[in-house]
Amino acid sequence: MQRAQVQQALPCEVIPTGKALGAELRGLDLSQPLAPEVVAAVHRAWSEHGVLLFRGQRLTEDQHIAFSRQLGPIEPPHSTSQAHFSGRYPEILVVSNIGEDGQPKDYDLGNAEAMWHTDMSYREAPPSGSALYAREIPPVGGNTCFLNMVLAYETLPPDLLRAIEGRTCVHDESRNSAGRLRPGFSHEPDPRKTPGPRHPLVRTHPVTGRKALFLGRRPYAYIPGLALEESEALLDRLWAHATQEAFVWAHTWQVGDLVLWDNRSAMHRRDPFDMNHRRIMHRTQISGDRPY
Repeated sequence: MQRAQVQQALPCEVIPTGKALGAELRGLDLSQPLAPEVVAAVHRAWSEHGVLLFRGQRLTEDQHIAFSRQLGPIEPPHSTSQAHFSGRYPEILVVSNIGEDGQPKDYDLGNAEAMWHTDMSYREAPPSGSALYAREIPPVGGNTCFLNMVLAYETLPPDLLRAIEGRTCVHDESRNSAGRLRPGFSHEPDPRKTPGPRHPLVRTHPVTGRKALFLGRRPYAYIPGLALEESEALLDRLWAHATQEAFVWAHTWQVGDLVLWDNRSAMHRRDPFDMNHRRIMHRTQISGDRPY
């Protein structure tokens, strides 16, 4: 595995995964406050690699929140059927298959997380990233896969580049990540009438300046200015290109792993696992800016 030169002011090893994106950072204890120069270095590594892995962490909820706040303001999470708030810690989203009786439940934890997506892209200013911490994991399965959307953009064929130049895409705000309607919305099957913000199909990373495809989620997406059939065909081509295996890194979880991903340059999904086994993950989200 290739090793990157340790960045000045970062007292740890930065070890790229050797895949399309991602790096492991060794030598930091995230339960302790980080010096400002170390936080700045983590920010640089995060922007450069898209996903950072910190293994062997032992974090309380307070420490998880404190680490996340060093990276920026925390975005209030939204509860869905497969994730809920931690009672004393509203900043934390608990992604779990454990029912109120403390036993694993085979409910739709799977469907929402198993599709490629960008977190909360239905907002005018989606979060810049997420910090997901593994508390309990199944013996096999449940890996989280990440897509390098910068590489996906940089390898677009010329005709696709021309087709998306200056165009936006509507990101559906009417349905949650499990596909259920949010309160106050009604079912609208025509993607041309999808409610939600219009984000550029190509966004610029505010730190690196690099361009990335910004697709959000596939269902009910629409490219304004195109006939529905043209929009569907173009989105299908973009998604087929962006989700190639060449752009993927899959992370196999261990208890104590914290994974920090850049919501501006990476998409993610989760592999299936046996719902008879327990899985408990805690997630915070860092606020972001409107895509441009």
